[in-house]
Amino acid sequence: MEVQLYVYDLSQVILPFDTGLARQMSQSFLGTHIDAVYHTALVFGGVEWFFGAGIQQTYPGATHHGRPMETIPLGNTDLPMEIILEYIESLKQIYTMESYDLFTHNCNNFTNDLAMFLLGKGIPDHITSLPQTVLNTPFGQMLKPQLDQAMRGVTQAPTAPAMMPAQDNRNGTSAATDTSSMHQYSSPHTNDTNGVRGIGEVHHATTLKKLDSLLDSAKNSCAVIFFTSATCSPCKLIYPAYDELAAEAGARAVLIKIDLSEAHEIGSKYQVRATPTFMTFIKGEKENEWAGANEGQLRGNVRLLVQMGHPPHPHSNLRLRTLQKRHRSVTYAKIPPMDKLIAKMGPRRKDAAVSTLKDFICMREASGASEVPLPSLPAITTFIAQSIDAGPLDSLFPIIDLLRCAAIDSRVSSYLVSERSQSTISRVLSATNSVSECPYSLRIVTLQLACNLFTSNNLVVQLLQDTHLCTPLLQLVTSSLLDITHAPIRVAAASLAFNMAAINHSSRLDDKEVLQESIQVELMASLLEALSDEQESKDSIRGLLTAVGLLAYATPPEGELMELLKALGAKDTVSAKSTLSDDLKDLVTEVEQVVE
Repeated sequence: MEVQLYVYDLSQVILPFDTGLARQMSQSFLGTHIDAVYHTALVFGGVEWFFGAGIQQTYPGATHHGRPMETIPLGNTDLPMEIILEYIESLKQIYTMESYDLFTHNCNNFTNDLAMFLLGKGIPDHITSLPQTVLNTPFGQMLKPQLDQAMRGVTQAPTAPAMMPAQDNRNGTSAATDTSSMHQYSSPHTNDTNGVRGIGEVHHATTLKKLDSLLDSAKNSCAVIFFTSATCSPCKLIYPAYDELAAEAGARAVLIKIDLSEAHEIGSKYQVRATPTFMTFIKGEKENEWAGANEGQLRGNVRLLVQMGHPPHPHSNLRLRTLQKRHRSVTYAKIPPMDKLIAKMGPRRKDAAVSTLKDFICMREASGASEVPLPSLPAITTFIAQSIDAGPLDSLFPIIDLLRCAAIDSRVSSYLVSERSQSTISRVLSATNSVSECPYSLRIVTLQLACNLFTSNNLVVQLLQDTHLCTPLLQLVTSSLLDITHAPIRVAAASLAFNMAAINHSSRLDDKEVLQESIQVELMASLLEALSDEQESKDSIRGLLTAVGLLAYATPPEGELMELLKALGAKDTVSAKSTLSDDLKDLVTEVEQVVE
């Protein structure tokens, strides 16, 4: 997918001369010449993204900034649109409307961060450096408040609703059929080549082939067919209720509407004699049929069908304060003395990537993420790769710890987990797992770095679903849990295991699984062994208990994980920990109920 940079001159918006106000008057006002007051946006997938009144989107070239003065092709990205949208969603915590500052936190910082994520490179330096160029002049410092206030109406104008394109996550583009004409944008579901609309919407079919495809998509759940016709007035009265039921059912059921005035073949096959008629199916078999526009009957029958198709797990009937809620990940945000840490790098401390990363971490710690643009992450990851290849292992921990400090920023962690083949993380894990007697310092900072990757929010899911990366991550956890010498290693490993279990638990609450069953089984076996052996660290025991509970909660009763819990006597292992501390008793009681 091609990525372009749209470059605007805001001084042309204020005073639309051909040359722009900045170019005409900057020398006399500031004592230095500037070509433009740059505003930038990224365009990809038929959508223009920019920062002003929060993160905004519009049709390409249709913003209130007028026509771009320059369009720069930046390259192509292979990232799926759903991953890109997840990252943009995470940026909304940093790029809020209130945080906008014309000089320190502006549209160019946003496009630079987004370009770094998409392409591994930022936007041109002459654009990102312009605010500092202005502030370096005496008049620039003096006029800063007035300039910032004067530009607010331009930089933070809202986007008109009609200018907001619908986004199609499946094919990585907007729903436009032609980005040159904004009037041709349509519903994001019209491009679905399978004829299946979005989750939670009513599907329409006019042919048997399309209907069969819809029913086949529900062969493991349930489906409803609503037979109607253009001339059926009672039918139209319950259209809103049917739409609401589709939204309520979400992914748990497929609700279909058939207009018999257009689908004679379907009406003939199903022998429908009157409208409205409803048919329900469960696991591919017809379950019920009735006729009449009775909204109460419709709602009751559809809800019963969904419940039959997706019976609640027995654990959902329990009262479990800890295990029935979503959990935030454990992270390690403490910043060590930077100079002492860097001194331990030896000759590598002189590399430009080290000073760049140090400055980013220190500025972020002092001012917050919203005030600090991303450094060149590809240059940093290249330095880390070269350091790992050069060795020795004993010298790596300060470099990995520096990366750990940076990864607390969601922009950095998102870049690492979305990097092609997650090469940097793979190298770090491989280096730590490659020796049976890994140095203590390297192992613990690797565990903490892995925990900080979970600041990338839902983007970490792709890391856990990639067997090539999840396997070494699991190896790191399991080997560290059994470290009988170092309690801090076991605590950090329990934290990482908790993060893995928590993200899988959160997805399971949404009827999804992140971790493969084989990964869950191996992780659970290691957790139970570590829990059985742990007698020293209460923090480790709490983390292990919670991870066991989250991994076991709502697991399929007939699945391999439940078989393992029974075979290993998990309940006895858990119960034994209730005697260690009174403040563990409630947690032990909860976990006991989901492992038996």
